Amino acid sequence: MAALLEAIDGAGGLLWGRVLIYALLAAGLWFTFRTRAVQLRLFGESLHAVLRSRSGAAGGISSFQAFCIGLASRVGTGNIAGVAIAITLGGPGAVFWMWCVALLGMATAFVEATLAQIFKVPHADASFRGGPAYYIQRGLGSRRWGMVFAAMLVFTFGIAFNGVQANTIADVLASAHGVPVWLTALLLALLATPVFFGGVRAVARVAELLLPAMALAYLAIGLAIVLLNLGNVPHALALIVQSAFGIAPLAGGVAGGVAAAMLNGVKRGLFSNEAGMGSAPNTAATATVAHPVSQGLLQMLGVFVDTMVICTLTALIVLVSGAYEGAGGIGGAALTQTAVVQNFGGIGRWVMTAIVFVFAFSSVLGNYAYAEANLDFLGVGTRGMLACRMVAIVAVLVGALATLPLVWALADLAMGLMALINLTAIARLGAWAFAALADYERQRADGQVPVFDAARAKLPGPLPGTVWQGPPPA
Repeated sequence: MAALLEAIDGAGGLLWGRVLIYALLAAGLWFTFRTRAVQLRLFGESLHAVLRSRSGAAGGISSFQAFCIGLASRVGTGNIAGVAIAITLGGPGAVFWMWCVALLGMATAFVEATLAQIFKVPHADASFRGGPAYYIQRGLGSRRWGMVFAAMLVFTFGIAFNGVQANTIADVLASAHGVPVWLTALLLALLATPVFFGGVRAVARVAELLLPAMALAYLAIGLAIVLLNLGNVPHALALIVQSAFGIAPLAGGVAGGVAAAMLNGVKRGLFSNEAGMGSAPNTAATATVAHPVSQGLLQMLGVFVDTMVICTLTALIVLVSGAYEGAGGIGGAALTQTAVVQNFGGIGRWVMTAIVFVFAFSSVLGNYAYAEANLDFLGVGTRGMLACRMVAIVAVLVGALATLPLVWALADLAMGLMALINLTAIARLGAWAFAALADYERQRADGQVPVFDAARAKLPGPLPGTVWQGPPPA
């Protein structure tokens, strides 16, 4: 088992460290060029899209609900621990490179979410299903590769990552407050069961309430710390920029430099915002919208919120509080928690526990929504779906009770292969998203509310299915 774990870790490290980082960056640059920097030109439009997306049509899932599900999976414990790890290993300059890859990743997220909408299919619950498996089959004509992608995603997000998130919650409650692990496992299973059995629509309803509350709570804590240390903010921002180019000396015992800052910032940014990995498009496709680009703009905004807002706030919490300079050997979530405790005392430990719990549990919900969309693609029937929901609950229980190094290593490898398949697909199908964007902008320029008409949109080829035929959704 040790040899197997070492081999899988080695393969995953090679895939992520030597291939995917450059592939994801290249995709971001290409899509930024081909969309004429849609993430900058239409950023204001994406903010307006959030305000226009609160209700769904015909009982379906609203654009805002789909946005919240995707953001729930993106925003997790990595936004607390991962940012601190990047700073520990690469210095404050890592944050600058996180910003860079997020700006590029916004274009990639836009393209994959728009494709998910274009190639989506109707579902019996009045919503839709879609994502990489669907646009690989319907756009590229390869059900085999669609099934490979779907199977990898179900294992990675539906089982492995849910186990890891549950394990994180159990560890935090046990170490900080002495809560027995078995009690945490039981509580998580009880909370997850009704949502899992309610399906994607139940996940959407919970995410719509949980995600904004979670994000606002963390923003409040972070902004309070920033205000308490307002005089240190200019120094922290200067340190981020200077360290990114090797100008400022590193503190906290970090042995970095420009290369370390860039490597850790790029990796953390890509892992956090998931742009190009093929996960978020699964929920982007579920929404009822009048034009595919509308949902592409919202998912693009999700990358911004994840990295430019939440990850940046974590970085400022660590830097302005002085926790970074005195970190010594402290890293990861412990570094972020140290910064909070320094400002709020003992209550800060309770606050961080609550935030980690909500962040991790919301990720469990978002991950399950991804898995269910791909189970539908694989043709799992009612009994099979019931069995898969039971497996997902067991994964939460087992994940909270056990350490899962082999499952985590397998999940990392599967997610890397997933990303390679997805990047290949969206590179080949990009022309469909570019045509949809041109159609959207033509209608906006004419003063119209954009409504997608497949016949008018000048797509690269005939669009299969009937989702985009007939009258638009009300």
